[in-house]
Amino acid sequence: MKVYDVVQLDPVTTRNPMFAGCFMTVTEVKPWGAQGYVQSLGIDGKPGGQAYYRATHEEMTPPLGQALFVIE
Repeated sequence: MKVYDVVQLDPVTTRNPMFAGCFMTVTEVKPWGAQGYVQSLGIDGKPGGQAYYRATHEEMTPPLGQALFVIE
Protein backbone atom coordinates (compact mmCIF):
# COMPACT_ATOMS: atom_id res chain seq x y z
CA MET A 1 0.00 0.00 0.00
CA LYS A 2 1.18 3.51 -0.89
CA VAL A 3 0.07 7.09 -0.36
CA TYR A 4 -2.74 8.01 -2.81
CA ASP A 5 -3.85 4.39 -3.19
CA VAL A 6 -7.63 4.00 -3.21
CA VAL A 7 -9.15 1.31 -0.98
CA GLN A 8 -12.72 0.42 -0.15
CA LEU A 9 -13.80 0.18 3.48
CA ASP A 10 -15.47 -3.15 4.23
CA PRO A 11 -19.15 -2.66 5.18
CA VAL A 12 -18.95 -5.51 7.72
CA THR A 13 -15.66 -4.84 9.53
CA THR A 14 -15.49 -1.02 9.44
CA ARG A 15 -15.88 0.21 13.01
CA ASN A 16 -17.62 3.46 12.09
CA PRO A 17 -20.76 2.60 10.10
CA MET A 18 -20.81 6.06 8.45
CA PHE A 19 -17.68 5.01 6.48
CA ALA A 20 -18.85 1.47 5.62
CA GLY A 21 -18.51 0.80 1.89
CA CYS A 22 -16.81 4.14 1.14
CA PHE A 23 -13.78 4.53 -1.10
CA MET A 24 -10.88 6.04 0.84
CA THR A 25 -7.80 7.80 -0.55
CA VAL A 26 -4.78 6.82 1.56
CA THR A 27 -2.80 9.78 2.91
CA GLU A 28 -0.56 7.94 5.41
CA VAL A 29 0.47 4.29 5.62
CA LYS A 30 0.80 2.97 9.17
CA PRO A 31 1.93 -0.39 10.61
CA TRP A 32 -1.66 -1.07 11.74
CA GLY A 33 -3.32 0.08 8.48
CA ALA A 34 -3.74 3.51 6.92
CA GLN A 35 -5.15 6.97 7.41
CA GLY A 36 -7.03 8.57 4.57
CA TYR A 37 -10.06 10.54 3.54
CA VAL A 38 -13.44 10.11 1.98
CA GLN A 39 -14.55 13.12 -0.05
CA SER A 40 -17.93 14.36 1.11
CA LEU A 41 -20.60 16.03 -0.96
CA GLY A 42 -21.10 19.76 -0.80
CA ILE A 43 -24.23 21.85 -0.67
CA ASP A 44 -25.63 24.65 -2.82
CA GLY A 45 -23.06 24.12 -5.58
CA LYS A 46 -20.10 24.39 -3.20
CA PRO A 47 -17.61 21.53 -2.73
CA GLY A 48 -17.68 19.47 0.43
CA GLY A 49 -14.78 18.65 2.68
CA GLN A 50 -12.81 15.57 3.51
CA ALA A 51 -13.84 13.12 6.20
CA TYR A 52 -10.68 11.52 7.61
CA TYR A 53 -10.59 7.94 8.89
CA ARG A 54 -8.00 5.61 10.41
CA ALA A 55 -8.61 2.13 9.03
CA THR A 56 -7.00 -1.11 10.15
CA HIS A 57 -5.87 -3.66 7.57
CA GLU A 58 -8.98 -5.72 8.36
CA GLU A 59 -11.25 -2.81 7.42
CA MET A 60 -9.80 -2.24 3.93
CA THR A 61 -9.68 -4.01 0.61
CA PRO A 62 -6.32 -4.31 -1.14
CA PRO A 63 -5.55 -1.14 -3.14
CA LEU A 64 -7.83 -0.72 -6.16
CA GLY A 65 -5.51 1.75 -7.92
CA GLN A 66 -4.18 5.27 -7.48
CA ALA A 67 -6.26 8.45 -7.12
CA LEU A 68 -5.88 10.73 -10.13
CA PHE A 69 -7.06 13.78 -8.19
CA VAL A 70 -5.92 14.29 -4.61
CA ILE A 71 -7.43 16.94 -2.37
CA GLU A 72 -4.67 18.57 -0.31
